[in-house]
Amino acid sequence: MKELADIADAQRFLRQNRRPIYYVGHTTHHLLGMDAWVNGFTYICRVDCFDGRHPNVFAPPGIGHDDVPEEEVVNRLLRNKDVTDLIARRGGSPAAVFLMFDEETEALCADLGIEIWFPPASARARFGDKVATVRLGDAAGVPSVPNALARVEAYEGLLQTADRAGLGRDLVVQTPFGVSGQSTFFIANEAEWQQRASQIAAEREVKIMKRIDCRSSTLEACVTACGTVVGPLLSEIIGHEDLTPKEGAWYGNEVFPEAFTEEVRAKARDHAAMLGDQLLKDGYRGYFDVDFLIDQDNGEVYLGEVNPRVTGASPITSRADRTGLPLFLFHLLEFSGVGLKLDIEALNARWADPRCIVSCSELVVASVEDEQSIVTDAPPSGIWRLSHEGEVTYRRFDYLGSVGTDSDSEHEAFFLRVTGPGDVRFRGAGLGILITPGRLTTDDGKLNHTARAWVHGLTAHYRTRPLKSQ
Repeated sequence: MKELADIADAQRFLRQNRRPIYYVGHTTHHLLGMDAWVNGFTYICRVDCFDGRHPNVFAPPGIGHDDVPEEEVVNRLLRNKDVTDLIARRGGSPAAVFLMFDEETEALCADLGIEIWFPPASARARFGDKVATVRLGDAAGVPSVPNALARVEAYEGLLQTADRAGLGRDLVVQTPFGVSGQSTFFIANEAEWQQRASQIAAEREVKIMKRIDCRSSTLEACVTACGTVVGPLLSEIIGHEDLTPKEGAWYGNEVFPEAFTEEVRAKARDHAAMLGDQLLKDGYRGYFDVDFLIDQDNGEVYLGEVNPRVTGASPITSRADRTGLPLFLFHLLEFSGVGLKLDIEALNARWADPRCIVSCSELVVASVEDEQSIVTDAPPSGIWRLSHEGEVTYRRFDYLGSVGTDSDSEHEAFFLRVTGPGDVRFRGAGLGILITPGRLTTDDGKLNHTARAWVHGLTAHYRTRPLKSQ
C-alpha cells in the first residue's frame, strides 16, 4: 500500500476501510461522530443515548447502571455474550479504542482476537501520573508551575517542603491520579490540610505547587511517525454551582479565536509539540491531551498535566477544524499500519490559524438536586433550540452533533442525553452533554445568560418520581 501523502489520501483511506473498529465505553460522547468519517466504525456502549436510532451503536442489555470505573464498564461489555457474538459475527481483524482500559481489558481483547489501538495500559498509567508529568516536562523543556515533589504525611512537613522550595504558604497539592479536579487540593491553612490529609498522606509522592492566579486551558495532540499534530487551545469551564457540587471540577470547554492571545496560543502549541517529541522518545505514540495553566500575572504558560488518551474535550477538538480531518483520525491512521508521509508543519499551521477554527462550546449538564429519584421522562438526544424568550424546544433527531455554524445556529445546540428513563438521578449525576456553536461563558469565566438558559431549559424537560416508591 502506498504512503498517505495528504489529507485527501487519508480521507479516502478511512472511508474505504474494511476492518471492524470498535469504540467501547459508557457512551459515544468522547468520539462522537467518528463513524461519519470511518467506514466500519462501531460504538459498543453501556448506555444507548439514542433510543435505538443510531445505526452504529450497539448497547447490550444487562450491563447495569451502578457507579463503577470506566475500565470496569469496558470489561463488562467485553465479557457480555451479545457483544462477543457481535464481534464474532462481523469477523475480520477487529481493532478497538477506549477512553480507559486496564490489564484485564488487554487479556479480554487477546481472547477475542482484538488489537488494541493504544499503547499498553501500563504505559498509559505511567504517562498519566501527574507527579511524573513534571519530570516529563523537565525532560522536554516545558516548564511547570514552581513546585516540589515529595512524600507528605503531616501539615508541618508540607510547610517545610514548601519553604525549602520557596513556594510560600498558599499551596496547591496534587496526587498522581484522578479526573475532573478530584486529585487537586487547595491548602492555605491547617484546617484545609485536615480535610485532605488522609488522601495526600496515602501517596508515595505528591506535587506541591505555588498557588498562582491562573486560567485553565487544554490542548489535544497526536504523536505520529512523521511528527506531532497539534490541535487548538481550548479554555475550560470549571465547577459552576449551576452545574456541579464539585468545586474545581471540569465541566466543559470552549474554543474561539479571542480566547487567548497569539503569544499564549503559540507557547501552548510549541510546548505540546515538545511534549509529543519527548513522549515518542519514551515509547508513547497516539492521542494525548495537555492541560496548561496560564499565569494571569505574567502570561507564562505552565504544564499542568498530561492525559495519554481521549478526553472530555475531544468532541470540541473534533469540531474545531473547518477543513481536513478530526484530530483523532490521525491516531487511527497511526495504528492502522498504513504509511504516513504527511506535512505536519502545514497541518499545524492550519490549526494555528484562527480563521480555520470553528468556534464552539461544550457543557456537561448535571443534576444539582439533593433528592435521589427515578427518571420517568427525559429529553431525547438531538438538535434543540433556545428561543429569545429562554424556552428550550426539541427540533429534530441527530446523532452526529451536526449543529450549524451560521449566526442563527448559535440559538441551536446538540444535546447528548446520558441519564434517561429508568435511571437514578442524584446530586452531581451527569444528565447529558450540550454542544453549541455559541459562547457559554463571559470574558471573566462565568456562565453567561445563554448557558444558564440552556441548563435550566433542558433540566426542565426531566420528570422523576421519588426513589422510595420504586
